Amino acid sequence: MDSPETPTRPDEVDRIVEAWQRVRPDLDVEPLTVLSRVSRLARHLDLARRSAFASWDLETWEFDVLSALRRAGEPYRLSPGALVQQTLVTSGTMTNRIDRLEQRGLVERHRSPDDRRGILVELTGDGLRTVDGALTDLLAVEHRLLDVLPTADRPALADLLRTLVAPFDA
Repeated sequence: MDSPETPTRPDEVDRIVEAWQRVRPDLDVEPLTVLSRVSRLARHLDLARRSAFASWDLETWEFDVLSALRRAGEPYRLSPGALVQQTLVTSGTMTNRIDRLEQRGLVERHRSPDDRRGILVELTGDGLRTVDGALTDLLAVEHRLLDVLPTADRPALADLLRTLVAPFDA
């Protein structure tokens, strides 16, 4: 692990930035030093998540829907509209996702007690066991990914990333 006094070894982004600076010295490529790393990290994280979910026979989108229901707390149900809002997909996409999860026995649709035309999507027992197991495996993978970063530095990184992401979530 590198200490603050020890420079980190160059990564692929350093090579990319250096090449752009060489061929386009007229451009300020500084955003690449941060955002290209975020993009590359997102790809690596996606691969790690897929690996964590594989033993649960889950796709990433399935985990997203199931985890939104799990976070809702008992009785683990939300409206399709709430699921759309939390997962950032269209209502048509969400309908297809609910259909597929229902076919797998991971969720059920119920009539809303407050709106006769509305429905609620609820985790089944299998859905609850699946999302809890997948979350446990995911967190183990993500802890390993963060092991290269000193624990004391993680809150500062989280704060900086929050500052970048918050405008998109607003």
